[in-house]
Amino acid sequence: MQNELREQFNKNFTQEKYVEYLKQLDALHPGVIDFRVAETPVFVTKEFTQQMLDACEHIIDLIISPEFKKITKDSIPKDEEVPGENEYPECLSFDFGICETADGSIVPQLVEMQGFPSLFAFQIFLAEITATYANLPYNYSSYLNGYTKNSYIQLLQEIILNGHDKENVILLDIFPEQQKTKMDFYCTEDILGIKTVCVTKLIAEGDQLFYDNNGTKTRIKRIYNRLIMDDLKQQENIGTVIDLTKSYDVEWITHPNWFYRVSKYTLPFLNRKYIPETFFLNEIKQLKDGLENYVLKPLFSFAGMGIIIDVKQEDIDAIKDPWNWILQRKVKYADIIKTPDGPAKAEVRLFYFWKKGEKRPVAVHNLARLSKGMMIGTRYNKDKTWVGGTVAFFEQ
Repeated sequence: MQNELREQFNKNFTQEKYVEYLKQLDALHPGVIDFRVAETPVFVTKEFTQQMLDACEHIIDLIISPEFKKITKDSIPKDEEVPGENEYPECLSFDFGICETADGSIVPQLVEMQGFPSLFAFQIFLAEITATYANLPYNYSSYLNGYTKNSYIQLLQEIILNGHDKENVILLDIFPEQQKTKMDFYCTEDILGIKTVCVTKLIAEGDQLFYDNNGTKTRIKRIYNRLIMDDLKQQENIGTVIDLTKSYDVEWITHPNWFYRVSKYTLPFLNRKYIPETFFLNEIKQLKDGLENYVLKPLFSFAGMGIIIDVKQEDIDAIKDPWNWILQRKVKYADIIKTPDGPAKAEVRLFYFWKKGEKRPVAVHNLARLSKGMMIGTRYNKDKTWVGGTVAFFEQ
């Protein structure tokens, strides 16, 4: 990380500045932000950025390979497979922990990946406001590969709308007004002009889908999907919901099947620097070393649910569906972010977009998260400061 900028930021930090910063973010949509915004961004050197990008390109080599769909065919639960899957995921994200090796080196370690959207819209505004708040030097940017705010928005519009009129494109989730990511939904509406629709409000007529657009029944031709099918299954007293596993004349971005294909399920197929070795639990015959060196993760959980950090044999013995679990080698998060009340750990999530006609997706933007708990995430950082969501700025 960039130590000089860290020292400068910390020296100039005041609680009054932070409160004003939060007010500016809240003014986007008052009262909507439902997660903690950290006091500081993350400043990333060229070398560290390139290490993350190199790891991502290796993963993308696998995703674009002819055998990828074959090796991930069992990743999609049979009762959740949605017809109409396209050839590639338009949206990808890769989460890297900022970690420390045995010799003290600071390196990225891949901890998660998603063939699923992230906070693509909110991060535009967060990055812009944070750059001013942090008095960011001219040679740092939250964008990658030469993208700027304007070119990023243009790309986002092209990918999500895909040439359709905005009234025929919706953002879909389950009870969106209850989601912690709802600020991103509102920002998406601001940028693209599309409506956010709850899955319970979809109307099916034959193979066509509709929604109530301010009193007008309107055809849906493309769905910007923020709905996790497994989350939908867990809902109780939800009422009648159309069966999305039926075939409808609609485009998806990203198609729900890609949530399963590009996920923790992909990790065991990767063998590269900055990617911890990972095994399907049901395929392990003998480990090289003890369980204390691994983390046990359910394949299809989200937000850190179900993860067991201090693994014991009885944890493994208790699992009835080992094919739905992985063992991933532990990584050591570095206490890398200096703060007034002790160091924080950090993760950086890189956003990749895959534009129609291009051979590969490209890295475009990011989010970052700070933690002082045993894991990244709100539930592990209650009553702590200098933790929460933020953005990384990359040395250019």
